[in-house]
Amino acid sequence: MLAYVTVGSDDLDVSVRFYDAILAPLSYRRLTTAAREIGYGADQCQFWVVKPYDDGKASFGNGVDIAFRAPSRAAVDAFHLAALATGGRDEGGPGLRPHYGPHFYTAYVRDPCGNKLKAVFDG
Repeated sequence: MLAYVTVGSDDLDVSVRFYDAILAPLSYRRLTTAAREIGYGADQCQFWVVKPYDDGKASFGNGVDIAFRAPSRAAVDAFHLAALATGGRDEGGPGLRPHYGPHFYTAYVRDPCGNKLKAVFDG
């Protein structure tokens, strides 16, 4: 349904270190690096981190989170550890969330700009 997702950043150098680290365990990589944006995906950019086009301060939405599909529980764990090691904040450690389904394994973090992210394995 979605073509891509974009979040804002006030410091792309910090975002590069953070997203390179957390997306690698999920088998996503940086495909584009430009002055105002970086793009990630498996074979095409589906997740973008950009400096706001109006040159205003980057902000995040209340109630918004972005879920990345993970290939395994171990990848969810690695995503969470990488986030904490590169300036992210814990928003709910790795584990089963049975209220979403019997095999729904996820971890929640905030990136250095405050965007809420999660990795999900539902296998």
